[in-house]
Amino acid sequence: MAKKQKRKKTFGDFLTTLLMLVALGVFVYAGYTLYGFYKEYKKGSDEYDNLESSYAAEDQSEDLDALEDDEVLKSFQSIEEAENNGSVAGHETATVTENGKQVTLPVMANPIDFAQLKSVNEDIVGWLRIRALDISYPVVQGEDNDFYLHRTFEKTDNFAGCLFFNYLNKPDLTDQNTIVYGHNMRNGSMFGKLKQFREEGKFEKSKFFWIFTPDFIYQYRIFAVTVVNKTGLTYQTGFTDEQFDEFIDYAFEHSEIEAGDVEVTKEDRIVTLSTCTGDDSTRFAVMGKLAQVYVAK
Repeated sequence: MAKKQKRKKTFGDFLTTLLMLVALGVFVYAGYTLYGFYKEYKKGSDEYDNLESSYAAEDQSEDLDALEDDEVLKSFQSIEEAENNGSVAGHETATVTENGKQVTLPVMANPIDFAQLKSVNEDIVGWLRIRALDISYPVVQGEDNDFYLHRTFEKTDNFAGCLFFNYLNKPDLTDQNTIVYGHNMRNGSMFGKLKQFREEGKFEKSKFFWIFTPDFIYQYRIFAVTVVNKTGLTYQTGFTDEQFDEFIDYAFEHSEIEAGDVEVTKEDRIVTLSTCTGDDSTRFAVMGKLAQVYVAK
C-alpha cells in the first residue's frame, strides 16, 4: 500500500498562522486593557461609595425637592420677612451673615460630616446632590483646573477624577457663575448621568440640585440643560450686563428641557455643572439659579 505523501507547508499556511497569532495577541491585549479599565472604574466607584456611606447621611432636602417654584419663593420671602429667630414656614431660623449681608434664614441639619472629610482632604468645599439622577459626590477646589482631572478625592491617580470648582471661583458660591467640573464617565459615575436630563420624566422628577457646605446649604433651581462652546461665556465667573444677557439668552434658547416659568436676572447666583460631550470643542452643561439658602447646623 502506498504511503500518503505529506503536504508541504506553503507561504499561505505560514501567513494564516501568523494572522491567527496576531489576532490572538490583539484579543489578549484588548482583554487586558478592558480589565485595566474595569479595575480603574471599580477603584474610583468603591472610593466614592465608601465616602458616601461613611460621611454623608440622608437629609430633609429630599422633601423640599418636591416643592414647586412658587412654594420655594413663598418660603424664601417669608424667611426674609422674619424679624427674629423662631419658626417660619415650619423651619427653625437663624440670623447670620451670608454673601456679606445679615439675613434671617431657615436652619437645616447638615447631613455631611465635613470635619472628617477635611481630615481626608483639606480641599473639600462642598457636597453635590442631584436626586433626579442619583448623583452624590464631594466637591473640591484645587490651585488649578488640572490637578483633580485624574485624581480622586483621596488624591489617588484615577481617570475618574473628582468633581471640582473652577479654581477662579470663590469657594463660598457667591460668584455670579460658579462652575463645577466632572468627567462624563461611561459607567455613569461622576457627571456621566448629566445627559439623562434629556430623557423624558427625569427633569420632572426633580427640578433642583443641592450643594452642602460646612456653613450653608444651597438649593438651585435648574433652568437650562444645553451643549455649549467650551470657551464661551458659560465659563466666565462674572459678566457685564450685556454679557450676562447673552449668556442667559443662549442658555434658554438652546436648552433641551422645558424649564417652566423661570426668570434669571443679573442679581441671581448661578451654578453651572459641566462635563465633556465627546467633541473637544463643546461641553454639556446643566445650569441652576440659587433658589434658597439654609443655615447648616
